[in-house]
Amino acid sequence: PNDAAIACTIITLASSLGLDVVAEGVETEGQRAFLLRNGCQQFQGYLFGRPGPVEWL
Repeated sequence: PNDAAIACTIITLASSLGLDVVAEGVETEGQRAFLLRNGCQQFQGYLFGRPGPVEWL
């Protein structure tokens, strides 16, 4: 519950300032769905892929 409240607060604050939010550390579809429902539309984390070597850039 505390993590959810913090995430929602950050998303709301960023939105009020006209900023985009990128959620880091998204590991499950449930986390992604929660963030999406609450206004975050950009994600990164193990749900999408493991970190790769810098040469991939």
